[in-house]
Amino acid sequence: MAILNRAPAASRTLRVLSALLGYPDARLRAQLPEMHAALRGEAAVPAPRLAGLGGLINSLMLADPLEAEAEYVQIFDCGRATSLHLFEHVHGDSRDRGPAMIDLARTYEQAGLFLEPGELPDYLPAVLEFASTQPPREARAFLGEMTHILDALHAALAQRGTRYAEVAAALLEIAGEKPTAAAPAAEPPLDESWTEPPAFDGCSVKGQARPDRVQPIHLVRRKPETGAAA
Repeated sequence: MAILNRAPAASRTLRVLSALLGYPDARLRAQLPEMHAALRGEAAVPAPRLAGLGGLINSLMLADPLEAEAEYVQIFDCGRATSLHLFEHVHGDSRDRGPAMIDLARTYEQAGLFLEPGELPDYLPAVLEFASTQPPREARAFLGEMTHILDALHAALAQRGTRYAEVAAALLEIAGEKPTAAAPAAEPPLDESWTEPPAFDGCSVKGQARPDRVQPIHLVRRKPETGAAA
């Protein structure tokens, strides 16, 4: 608790980190100089991390807009290891993800915050927007609950050699943790990771059901076609 009580203010930094994880369109790029100034002004992360975040901001400012946008899609939308939806790292597509989403959305609503239509509560930029509204101690504790996910995200981004790894590292430091260089688990090919498991394969596969459970087959009576003989 003593460490949490000394948590520095990081509300502006969390908002900037949230924005930096967004799609780098023209609006975001226009705000990059202001974001850089906010990071330096609050100084919520160590100087080496500020320099790393500055490198990310400068690279986005200097990059060809189409190339920056294409790189973003390639990094965050083409694999689960770098997904910005946190519960994908924990629950994947299992049924447990739904209740976790509901609980997180309720946490936001109890604080008077509501998501935009179509926005999922486990989307990391939304998570950081919420954290930025909390007092420093609570914000740090909130981020501390997800450091295992942030650490895995950092490792996956670092493995890809992208400057976006600086954002995940900064979040870990705000939470009071040190980023590790642990290699992430190997991902299956993209096509394989999004392929539906076979319906019949002799037994349950890839989490469809537990091996010791009967898998019922539901038969549905087909309605006769219009005009067919009774």
